[in-house]
Amino acid sequence: MSESAVRVKRLEAEKLDAADELAPLRSRFVLDDVVYLDGNSLGALPANVPGRVEDVVRRQWGELRIRSWEESGWWTAPERIGDRIAPLVGAAPGQIVVGDSTSVNVFKAVVAAVRMAGEDRDEILVDATTFPTDGYIAESAARLTGRTLRALPPAQVPDALGERTAAVLLNHVDYRTGRLHDLPSLTAAVHEVGAYAVWDLCHSAGALPVGLDEHGVDLAVGCTYKYLNGGPGSPAYLYVRHELQDRFDSPLPGWNSHTDPFGMSPSYAPAPGALRGRVGTPDILSMLTLEAALEVWDEVSVSAVRAKSLALTDFFLECVAAYTEPGRVESVTPEPHEERGSQVALRCPDAGEVMKRLIARGVVGDFRHPDVLRFGFTPLYVSFGDVERAARVLGEVLV
Repeated sequence: MSESAVRVKRLEAEKLDAADELAPLRSRFVLDDVVYLDGNSLGALPANVPGRVEDVVRRQWGELRIRSWEESGWWTAPERIGDRIAPLVGAAPGQIVVGDSTSVNVFKAVVAAVRMAGEDRDEILVDATTFPTDGYIAESAARLTGRTLRALPPAQVPDALGERTAAVLLNHVDYRTGRLHDLPSLTAAVHEVGAYAVWDLCHSAGALPVGLDEHGVDLAVGCTYKYLNGGPGSPAYLYVRHELQDRFDSPLPGWNSHTDPFGMSPSYAPAPGALRGRVGTPDILSMLTLEAALEVWDEVSVSAVRAKSLALTDFFLECVAAYTEPGRVESVTPEPHEERGSQVALRCPDAGEVMKRLIARGVVGDFRHPDVLRFGFTPLYVSFGDVERAARVLGEVLV
């Protein structure tokens, strides 16, 4: 790479950072000199979290003990935290409950969707490019409900829909390539044939507007440890649209979703609203860690986050083009903004070794078999200077 190209891109990064309205948010995270571009796998630690966790452990658990279920708000945490997530995915309050893993919530959502669809609809469609677990869960749900499963790329879903379709499980953003799928039009197509749309938001929530209510999404699930920065293994969430809540028939009816959980009745009667998505005792330590982490979103506009995300990924692609030899790496992430999430995936034959060299030089992304370098851009704490440095180091380790 030429010294003049480096000077130009460094100056451009400085100007972009100076104009970045989200730059002050960086101070809300615990960061070091590493360029961290793996927030699409595990978000960085919000600075307020350690103190909050200490309070939960020492005071709420250590001193108040069982009183904390009421006095510290433990019992209402799943729906309270769900309401904190709601505006980040375009949902009104009362439709999201936090708890369990993404996989468990996918199972609840798909089976519930099939049950609502009725016996005459005997086919489930699933995104063939989705994260593997979603496919595994969809296959199991099909076996358990006596339906057939068909996997196909999202672009082929509209033509595959019909009167047999019960539910469609789709990923909002492809975890390998960063491709953003068209949630509004795909949801509308599913509804046109009378089926139910289930969306996995793991790689979009906290990075771009989702619009669950606006686009009439039926059910949605997502993790909280990526762009929502909830910490390793933080609980996932389940969205159930208001109009469907009375019909939502969970395949995992636990005591926590009973209308009278402490009545200990031998027969199950579901609680009203999104509470039907609860199952067992909430994981309080992880859940309250997540609640503290979500405070970094106070007064943050998701549309501003999206604008910066696109600017970061645009700038990264420009820098990669300037700093690498033509043909050495190939972007598999779509160029159009309307088709791009908040990550860039680059293909090169020796991707595994390249990523090891990058990490050794202080640029952290990740590798996906067999030949993909993944870089996730979390607008809350990634700067344009980080982006320039990452591309420059990439150009150096590729030589």
